Amino acid sequence: MNYLKICFLVLIGLPLITACGERETGIIDDDAQPEIISTGHEFTEGPYWHPDGYLLFSDIPANRVYRWIPGRESEVFLEPSGNSNGIQADIDGNIILAQHAGRLSRITADRDLEVVVDHYEGNRLNSPNDLTVRSDNSIYFTDPPFGVEEEDRELDFSGVYRLSPDGELTLIYDEFDYPNGIILSPDESRLYVNDSETGDITVFDVDGDGNVTNARPFASVGPWGDGGAADGMVVDLDGRLYTTGPAGLTIFDAEGNHLRDIGFEQSISNLEWGGENDNILYITSNDLVYRMPFNVTGYKPR
Repeated sequence: MNYLKICFLVLIGLPLITACGERETGIIDDDAQPEIISTGHEFTEGPYWHPDGYLLFSDIPANRVYRWIPGRESEVFLEPSGNSNGIQADIDGNIILAQHAGRLSRITADRDLEVVVDHYEGNRLNSPNDLTVRSDNSIYFTDPPFGVEEEDRELDFSGVYRLSPDGELTLIYDEFDYPNGIILSPDESRLYVNDSETGDITVFDVDGDGNVTNARPFASVGPWGDGGAADGMVVDLDGRLYTTGPAGLTIFDAEGNHLRDIGFEQSISNLEWGGENDNILYITSNDLVYRMPFNVTGYKPR
């Protein structure tokens, strides 16, 4: 594992407050700062950049999905949302929500919610948190207990699952405390999952049929702290992995070597590439949503 290195606080203006670690020249300009694009929320999560040029994101406690169109104020896109968290689209363009209400659902053309999956072996899922979609339409998702009361839990573990294109739900892994962020590598040969409790990122092999095996350590951002926790993740086309964590935004290379940290004035929760060239990182936080330019091309699932 590659643990974060101690770094100095560098005041370079708000909202960005730190930039430290083993810098890799070219990922991002040294003077780049995130821009706040939406405010006044309760707790934002699950950003998704739509091909039509707008951002969807969840406000979990508000039970809403918002839409932000560049140049406009955010507007309510869906309410109620089933306390949605992660948002992604399948290969047919259907928007899929991971809902703390205990299910995955798709948004219909009429903006109704249609359940995709809500049980494993007859038991209610805990609170699906984040998801990623493979090019064969497999959906991989995490299921920690963040959004379910202890007395309502029907599963005594926190699972990572694969929902196959034909609708078969398979438990991939059940040894995390709080599995959270999940993302495929650009070539879909690896699946990364992090654990909010420990900050450990585990990598799995994915075969040609979408089956997942060979769990092993990849890197770590360290345990949950005042600055945040391991949560949302993305990768770029060169295989670098970007994750939220106690240091803010932490970047690793494809081998798990720590490259750098970018700190924010408050903890951040999730990440998504977007913009015309997939080089803008959209970042959810407590009551804010940011965007920040990078000098790389982000990988978009599918």
